[in-house]
Amino acid sequence: MLDITYPPVIVTAKVLFRLMRQRVVVSGSENVPRKGGALLAINHTGYIDFIFAGAGAEPQKRLVRFMIKKEMMDQVGVGHLLRSFHHIRVDRSAGEQALSDAKDYLESGEIVGIYPEATISRSFEIKELKTGAVRIAAEAGVPLIPVIVWGAQRLMTKDHPKDFSRTARTITVKVGEPIAVTGEDVAAETALLRERMRTMLDEVIADYPDGEKAPGSWWTPARFGGGAPTPEVAEKMDADELAARAAKKAEHDAQK
Repeated sequence: MLDITYPPVIVTAKVLFRLMRQRVVVSGSENVPRKGGALLAINHTGYIDFIFAGAGAEPQKRLVRFMIKKEMMDQVGVGHLLRSFHHIRVDRSAGEQALSDAKDYLESGEIVGIYPEATISRSFEIKELKTGAVRIAAEAGVPLIPVIVWGAQRLMTKDHPKDFSRTARTITVKVGEPIAVTGEDVAAETALLRERMRTMLDEVIADYPDGEKAPGSWWTPARFGGGAPTPEVAEKMDADELAARAAKKAEHDAQK
């Protein structure tokens, strides 16, 4: 693929990170192949995870084509930029097309990034995963690589005001060892992926700089003494949000 805008935007982002005093710490990048396709399965804690997740592949000189919801891809301005990066448009009402596009990318040797949780985790824990990541990797015959991004939720996520101040913050990107999936038991392989991601998340949180571990902080899981909602409470919040969205749509449709 011809990439005209992607590389210079990465350089610009690095400059902005430094100006904002964001320290991006990457480990495990050697698990991303220098050639050939691979699917990165990334946890989802905020709206700009993908900006940092790409740093996990950069040391291998690979660009990541992220699967991004159509609402962002269709926006004026930012959507045009995202499309120029050859990211994959995801229409949740027609999800099979995105899965097919991702498979085509992988078979052509691209690195694709997917969020198997599908939506942002309000608890900042690993939610139940959709099976799409395993199915895509198995059908394309590529390795499935778990990736944890931690700290990006401090900048922009659900239920909290965005904060792009120059407060010094660490963003951790940990790339795990590839998982060879066959698709013969999608549920079991998805469970394996989730367990691997949960273990990696625990490691990343434990290794996070002590100076930034504020007791009771809203961006830390309750299990670690943080103020984030528990997975159970977060699930209820998600359900309420979906119900409110459905009610609003029904009201809108009724007024047509």
